[in-house]
Amino acid sequence: MTPIDPVALTADLVRCESVTPAEGGALVLLEKLLSGADFECTRVDRNGIANLYARWGRKGANRTFGFNGHTDVVPVGNIKDWTVDPFGAAIKDGFLYGRGSTDMKSGVAAFAAAAVDFVRATPPDGAVVLAITGDEEADALDGTTALLDWMAENNERMTDCLVGEPTSPNHMGEAMKIGRRGSLTVWFTFTGVQGHSAYPHRAKNPLHAMARLMNVLGSYTLDDGTDHFDPSSLAIVTVDTGNPATNVIPAQCTATVNIRFNDLHSGDGLTAWLQDEANKVAAATGIDIALRVKVSGESFVTPPGPLSDLIGKAVQAETGQVPALSTSGGTSDARFVKDHCPVVEFGLVGKTMHQVDERVPVKDIIQLKAIYARILSDYFADTSR
Repeated sequence: MTPIDPVALTADLVRCESVTPAEGGALVLLEKLLSGADFECTRVDRNGIANLYARWGRKGANRTFGFNGHTDVVPVGNIKDWTVDPFGAAIKDGFLYGRGSTDMKSGVAAFAAAAVDFVRATPPDGAVVLAITGDEEADALDGTTALLDWMAENNERMTDCLVGEPTSPNHMGEAMKIGRRGSLTVWFTFTGVQGHSAYPHRAKNPLHAMARLMNVLGSYTLDDGTDHFDPSSLAIVTVDTGNPATNVIPAQCTATVNIRFNDLHSGDGLTAWLQDEANKVAAATGIDIALRVKVSGESFVTPPGPLSDLIGKAVQAETGQVPALSTSGGTSDARFVKDHCPVVEFGLVGKTMHQVDERVPVKDIIQLKAIYARILSDYFADTSR
């Protein structure tokens, strides 16, 4: 059989206008490709979100290697700022351009092409799973979580999983991610009593309480880092009053804080700390302080071991680079997969993801397919698994 060209497949996927939550034809295209290679494909759609589960091999096999990725993309922004059609998949000067070319249609194309070629050429003693979602760039409520829920209900499993997100800052093979920081956002609402700024004793100024609390939070050191994580960070990201007058003390103001936290913390623990600090300021100022908290994901780490060793050796063999073990960056769907099986992330350089004129070197797509193919070959060649 003719090998699957990952560059052509990436281009076909980029031409699918799959801005979350639109499927855009991307999963239809992949299902056709995978079904033609004897993958058993199931659409796992939930609440208007399209997802695809594809398995080659026996259900419940002792060794089932999984790939996870997404075909949904962020909006293009101002199309006039692009020098190419965002969904045209133009190739020029050695780069393939288009929204999602880096994040992460090239990754999906590379692992789909590697998986199809692998099972056709050397059918393994085990199974290969591709779990592909259309809901990673938004709230991710009905994407990979829907796939994992469906897998649990239908006794489907992966024994190990690789998420194909971009992982390297500058050049191919530079890093893999063995974990991710947690993310917590809290919206504070401060409510006092409106009044004239010349008579502050007749009002209760919520801005003073807000400034006091934000100073406490912004100057606090959460930790000094751990073996696998940098220090946790707290950022005050917005403060709002909506008050256009200079002689009016407003009745209410808001502030929003985002915390990226390591494995010394949990969402519940940080929420309790934030509530305690808010209570102290409320008691001292007489201002009512309400909190709304969203935990987008808890911190996690897959300890260095067989899976990271496998991926590291394949990356080194194909690129000459020994990838660093990283936990940097934002959240990814690995935060859901980690509850199912060991998970590591490895993919392209992420420099242009979400940017205008997003693009990926063509040679990197080809190299990524080779890395994924070697990972599959080495995984199933290891009879100790």
